[in-house]
Amino acid sequence: MPSSAAKQPASLVLVCGDDEFAVKQRAKQLFQQWSQELGGMDHEMIDAGVSNSGEALKVIARLREALQTLPFFGGGKAVWLQNCNFLGDERAASAQAVTETLGELAQELKDFSWGNVRLLISAGKVDKRKVFYKTIDKLGEVESFAGLSIDDKDWMQQAETMALQTLRGLKKEISDEALAELVANVGPSARQLNSEAEKLALYVGERRDIELDDVAAICTRNKSARAFALGDALGDRDLPKLLRRLDEELWEMKFDSQKSEIGLLYGLISKVRAMILLKEMVREGWIKPAQDYQRFKAQLERVPVEKLPEDKRFNPLSINPYILFKAFPQSQRYSQPELIRAMDLLLKCNQRLISSSLDEALILQQTLIEIVGSAKQPLRA
Repeated sequence: MPSSAAKQPASLVLVCGDDEFAVKQRAKQLFQQWSQELGGMDHEMIDAGVSNSGEALKVIARLREALQTLPFFGGGKAVWLQNCNFLGDERAASAQAVTETLGELAQELKDFSWGNVRLLISAGKVDKRKVFYKTIDKLGEVESFAGLSIDDKDWMQQAETMALQTLRGLKKEISDEALAELVANVGPSARQLNSEAEKLALYVGERRDIELDDVAAICTRNKSARAFALGDALGDRDLPKLLRRLDEELWEMKFDSQKSEIGLLYGLISKVRAMILLKEMVREGWIKPAQDYQRFKAQLERVPVEKLPEDKRFNPLSINPYILFKAFPQSQRYSQPELIRAMDLLLKCNQRLISSSLDEALILQQTLIEIVGSAKQPLRA
């Protein structure tokens, strides 16, 4: 058959990205689709999760063999190189032998007579600067799935959409408040969201609708949700609970290099800022107390956008509605002057964490005690 270097979107596909769960789901879906379309029993899956360059070279050799081996009974053939971890900046990927061999494979793919042969590659991070990636992007298709991050403004909306799709696939419906609580508990993890959604579906059994009490009864709170719990304890103005949550966060920090006292502080600043903004919206007459999440969201949708600042730090509508909903009753536990004073104390705490030689945990504890305790009798270091 004649060789072809033309774009073959249905024959060569790379599915990659930080969202491991989404990558696996999409790759599995595509491989099953191809297998049904091509028919036959000669389709191959090759595990490309390696720990060193030697294993990577063996995997590439197996891939070459799979592509060159025609189906025994004729027809088509789908090959899935799955869990590939030597296309990014991993140690195995940086080996010269692997880089050179991938370059040779890229040229072979350009000259390959695809016919009824299709190649699917699923991977995590990939280096878009390398020849192999550029070749696939030119000849076939690349589908990229970025992972959810707590730093993304709309991660909660994306997570809600994922969870809702999973539940509806299981013939279940979930209330808006229960969905928001599920996402707040799980955090930005597509895999755990899917797992918790499936667990919820099993928990309610034959019942179609999932409510807030179901989420509270069965769903796990991950470390992102526990970080929110520190802010909630501050909002609740519950000093014993607040100090317990702080101790838990400081303990976890010993085992998680990505967490820091400054990070905890910024989370608390965000909580106080949200309560201040809620106070202002009440003063403007834009929102009123609402026990129902849907009614609260409806109020936010009627807030005049033109009267809000463009700076997202001071725009309440840039905050997830459920976070505002939970913070609203908490804001009633503080006066406006107390919240302004709390913000001032947190900013001073930031300066002390950076410049002071005092223990960071002690600085945070003293600051929180001053905020939650009596404003008339602040504690001093």
